[in-house]
Amino acid sequence: MKKLDLVIIGGGPAGMAAAVAAYEKGVRNLLILDREPQLGGILEQCIHNGFGLHRFKEELTGPEYAARFAEKVAEYGIPCLLNTMVLDLETESDGTKIVTAVSPQEGYLKLNARAVILAMGCRERPRGALNIAGTRPAGIYTAGAAQKFVNIKGQMPGKRVVILGSGDIGLIMARRMTLEGAKVEAVCELMPYSGGLTRNIVQCLADFGIPLKLSHTVVQIHGKERVEAVTIAAVGPDRRPIPGTEEKIPCDTLLLSVGLIPENELSRQAGVEMDPVTGGAVVDENRQTSIPGVFACGNVLHVHDLVDYVSEEAEIAGKQAAAYLDGCRMDAEMFPVSGKDGVRYVVPQRIRKGAAPFALYFRVGDVYRDVRIVVECGGKTLVSRIKKKVAPGEMETLPLKAEQVSQIDGLVTVRLEQKGAE
Repeated sequence: MKKLDLVIIGGGPAGMAAAVAAYEKGVRNLLILDREPQLGGILEQCIHNGFGLHRFKEELTGPEYAARFAEKVAEYGIPCLLNTMVLDLETESDGTKIVTAVSPQEGYLKLNARAVILAMGCRERPRGALNIAGTRPAGIYTAGAAQKFVNIKGQMPGKRVVILGSGDIGLIMARRMTLEGAKVEAVCELMPYSGGLTRNIVQCLADFGIPLKLSHTVVQIHGKERVEAVTIAAVGPDRRPIPGTEEKIPCDTLLLSVGLIPENELSRQAGVEMDPVTGGAVVDENRQTSIPGVFACGNVLHVHDLVDYVSEEAEIAGKQAAAYLDGCRMDAEMFPVSGKDGVRYVVPQRIRKGAAPFALYFRVGDVYRDVRIVVECGGKTLVSRIKKKVAPGEMETLPLKAEQVSQIDGLVTVRLEQKGAE
């Protein structure tokens, strides 16, 4: 059994950034595991630009952004085991982590690690999770699968397209399919607001004249061998189709962009405490989970809208894993963090007593305008900030300074004071 100080599970943007940060803090006996044949994760198929504006102050494509970190990994000589599937993560009574994996090169292997960083990313919600009537014809893809066909394999999934869901991948694929000669008939969104970034709504839909039908969903798929049409309908406040609003749209392809799910089967199997709202682990400000020495970052922790934030969070996990390996105690008294009055979730969910300055990341549950974001603890206001607009599709960040963190001695709440929801 090979002994390591640190194992990073996942070689996407989170895993690479965490590994680089840990290396720069002195960790040398480390290893990145990834099931793909190359580092980079989902960024390898995201050939559009818009990445790196926060991190590198320039526009990069997904592969270019990934390459910045892959080059660092290579420069530092950080070992990677690719085409490797992690099967199990266990914690021994002495705190040692046992990572079980399998790969064509190494076969079945067990790794003995003092610390582990979870960076497995997320996956798309498939058709099976949706209640859509119809048969199972060809031509139904998740937006990410269609993106891989077009950008990696050079194959077009179809010529006449309807997209269900207005997440960022769906919006980007509306533009991509149009640029490749397909006709995107409509993007339908169940909610009364888009789930994607405002810039993607403008650049991917408005600029190409693609209609966005809010409060609409697909109620039936037509076709036996291949999709021939879909029926869409408006939905009410209860998100149920409104009779009489049905519209049949001829098409040969339906793309699903209906949400992302953090890949946490391994985390649950290991006994990590999970957050039912984010679908990821419950962590403290160091990104340490409920299991000492196991850290989580990136989309496996909560779904991010910008990869720049993924890298930022992964660096926290990498640095703190290095501190843990150096003997830094992380078992101080914990104070819970929660969201209310419009705030769906907050990360981290716990704060250690005596914590260093850190930032709160959170998402709201609706679109609100002219709101005040308030962070409170024990009746004291730690932070109060006014924003003209907050929306579920855009993650919010609130840095806390040392003097604000020092006042935390109990439950921390993040809430909105607003005039009203849209």
